[in-house]
Amino acid sequence: MDVVVGLDSGTTATKAVTAGDDGRVRDLASVGYPLLVPGPGRAELDADRLRAAAVEALAEVAAAARDRGDRVVGVSLSAAMHGTVPMDGAGVPLGPLVTWADNRAAAWARALVADGRAGALHERTGTPVHPMSPLVKLSWERAEDAERVAGVPRWGGVKELVVAELCGGAHLVDRSCASATGLYDIRAGHWDEEAMGIAGVRPDQLAEVRPTTEVLPGLRREVAEATGLPSGLPVVLGASDGVLANLGVGAVRPEVAAVSLGTSGAIRVVVPEPTVDPARRLFCYALTDDAWVVGGAINNGGSVVRWAAQALATDPGADPPGGEEADALDARLLEEAGTVPVGSSGLLCLPYLLGERAPWWRAGLRGAFIGLRREHRRAHLVRAAVEGVCQQLALVRDACAVTGVPVCEVRATGGAVASDLWVRTLAAALDLPVRVADSPEGTGLGACLLGLHALGGLPDLDRATTLVEVRDPTVPEPGAVAVYRSLRPLVDRSTEALTEVLTTLDALDDAADDVV
Repeated sequence: MDVVVGLDSGTTATKAVTAGDDGRVRDLASVGYPLLVPGPGRAELDADRLRAAAVEALAEVAAAARDRGDRVVGVSLSAAMHGTVPMDGAGVPLGPLVTWADNRAAAWARALVADGRAGALHERTGTPVHPMSPLVKLSWERAEDAERVAGVPRWGGVKELVVAELCGGAHLVDRSCASATGLYDIRAGHWDEEAMGIAGVRPDQLAEVRPTTEVLPGLRREVAEATGLPSGLPVVLGASDGVLANLGVGAVRPEVAAVSLGTSGAIRVVVPEPTVDPARRLFCYALTDDAWVVGGAINNGGSVVRWAAQALATDPGADPPGGEEADALDARLLEEAGTVPVGSSGLLCLPYLLGERAPWWRAGLRGAFIGLRREHRRAHLVRAAVEGVCQQLALVRDACAVTGVPVCEVRATGGAVASDLWVRTLAAALDLPVRVADSPEGTGLGACLLGLHALGGLPDLDRATTLVEVRDPTVPEPGAVAVYRSLRPLVDRSTEALTEVLTTLDALDDAADDVV
């Protein structure tokens, strides 16, 4: 079979999958790397390691396809959003890649909100003003060292880095990744003058923006030799990982949402043109020129159960379990939580253990349990945390509806949806049927499908709806729906009421770091 490789460069691993025009994943390779946290608020990647991982994953999956007799006809790229990396004129990194999770620019995000510029920036760029965004990161870096920011030959992110490694030469980025920088005017179709001024960069330092379906000249000779693929093999520029997750689960038609629920989470809906939430709760990123994705990402997903396992189910002083042992402990805690009544016996969780993005976009938020009583046990805390995550996704869905982007069906993917409790809770919180995708590699498969489309093997992206296999829907239980509907306004009100307290605690904690 002729297959396309979907190469997905993420925050902790680069994954490569192959798929043909039947839409089924045939091969999978994964090359991991550590998320580096060298200091408070920092979250970086070794940019050279990221480049090498792309070639390694591509070589591994290409060998598997070759052994089975498949022919690789192209490579299509997916990339994590919101990263920033300085590069020389040939695309070689000059420092680490600062990821979306880096929070050092939080004060600059707050300043842009306070001085009134955030609303217009969000309206033009589709990207919330938040420490994750390259606009805010670069404005912080400019304040630290304006000459350095202005003197770097190229600024880019994950996609620009990988394109330079695989293809060499040109400084290119796709419209999808560009639309997630906070620097790109999504309606005018060019880098935004005001945003560049705030960031302290010039157009010549930023990549040339091309359509996501652009077919590049192909693999450079050195990469071809390292992977066993033909030199000049077509490379499709591709899109960002978030929007490709929609394509990979077949959520590309109106009113069909994709939910990603792994360590973090997101809910996204495809619309035909740029659509920005006037209340600034949602993002809007490009999939293709006539397909845009509206939604919101949350920082806390399955990670809340992993936290509970480490904090509540591990012996003090013992090393946290990892691998299969950690997975088994998570499963046991979820089984315990399933014995607790819906609503966790009146316990409410604000699950902001890693801060939070949508719908709040407020740096410094912290988590809280509200309504603790003597009878609450570990199982109640775990269930309340699961419910809190699903309620966050429901709040994002509610913001979509108010913005004129309704949702009538959900297709879900990610590690957490292997749990029946997670799926049932999600269905009830959203009050929608949830269909779980058979393949867990939604983003990589989405990259394959976009590549097939760009290379002429898939005439219409809407075909993904029927190509991608999903399971029978989990239908929401009416009693649970009623409980979560009554609790959701309390989540909203509690977050609003406690924001000042939680963010002040965060600042006091930072200030006390050096006090013994």
